[in-house]
Amino acid sequence: MEKLRVLLADDHTIIRDGLKQILADTDDLAVCGEAANGNEALLLVREQDWDVVVLDISMPGRSGLDLIRLIHDEKPKLPILILSMHHEEQYAVRALHAGASGYLTKESDADLLVHAIRRVARGGVYVSDTVAELMARGLMPAANELPHTALSDREYQIFHRLVLGQGLTDIANELSLSVKTISTHKTRILQKMAMANTSELIRYAVAHHLVKSTDV
Repeated sequence: MEKLRVLLADDHTIIRDGLKQILADTDDLAVCGEAANGNEALLLVREQDWDVVVLDISMPGRSGLDLIRLIHDEKPKLPILILSMHHEEQYAVRALHAGASGYLTKESDADLLVHAIRRVARGGVYVSDTVAELMARGLMPAANELPHTALSDREYQIFHRLVLGQGLTDIANELSLSVKTISTHKTRILQKMAMANTSELIRYAVAHHLVKSTDV
């Protein structure tokens, strides 16, 4: 049986090595390419054919929701499974809306990872019960009343980094944007959420389980 070709994109070598070892023990999955940043991942997507991309949502260069959209635009039928350090409440629904076929946290066990890869590679969608509930809530009018749901994807990326304590310069460098642009986004975020400062954003994020209290 021909193995499914997996492109693995994660900026941590130890993570890639661990995932390769997990998939090496399967009969139907093979890591045939690796990328350490978003630009490498996009190049490999363009140059070769893959059955599935396993993608970290936070990498140097192009990353996150923007990278998901770019890959999806290049090859709409290519399944993308997000494997992320971010908890599901933070990014899962937005990732799926951007074009991902599934979302897993890096805390998931090996058997679940293999199951999810197989599922999305064969045209299915993998979501946990938590994500399914979040998506269902998104269909309800009440969900739109939460201020953070009014943020654009870019604003949400910056909001999330702000509440984790990152400064404007660090966020600008990470997203390859100017400090002025980040500052403008921050002002819009505060306006949209009707808040006065970052401290209020942090309290809101913790109260709504968008970050853990131990992370801020």
